[in-house]
Amino acid sequence: MTRFDLPAGHSVSTDPARLDRAAVHRWLSEDAYWALGRPREKQDLAIDHSLNFGLYEDASGAQVGYARVVTDHATFAWLCDVFIAPEARGRGLGTALAAAVRDELAALGLRRLLLATRDAHEVYAKVGFAPMSRPEKWMVLGEQ
Repeated sequence: MTRFDLPAGHSVSTDPARLDRAAVHRWLSEDAYWALGRPREKQDLAIDHSLNFGLYEDASGAQVGYARVVTDHATFAWLCDVFIAPEARGRGLGTALAAAVRDELAALGLRRLLLATRDAHEVYAKVGFAPMSRPEKWMVLGEQ
């Protein structure tokens, strides 16, 4: 699988204490089509019960990206809420963040890592995601 290094001057951390929760909430609730209007309390609860990945500028320490994973740490994970701050886009940070998540989760030996996207298929394809070969096996309860 192709390795994607973070652009120079950036790092990823899974330390939830480093997250700028206000920025994450603002990004998702105001600018992410899948989370528009999400209340802060719901976002904080999601953070508290997930494996979180913050993307930071090393020089300033500012958070410029976020990804969240819902997982049992054994067989399954769902990658969601991937977001790069508008001012940081166009530098390959989204692909590098998705690769960092993939690489971190590889050690768990998961059977499956899923995600849903409306418009970023090419970003995730670069790090190994592909359309489901048998979508007829899957069902959903709730919003589609």
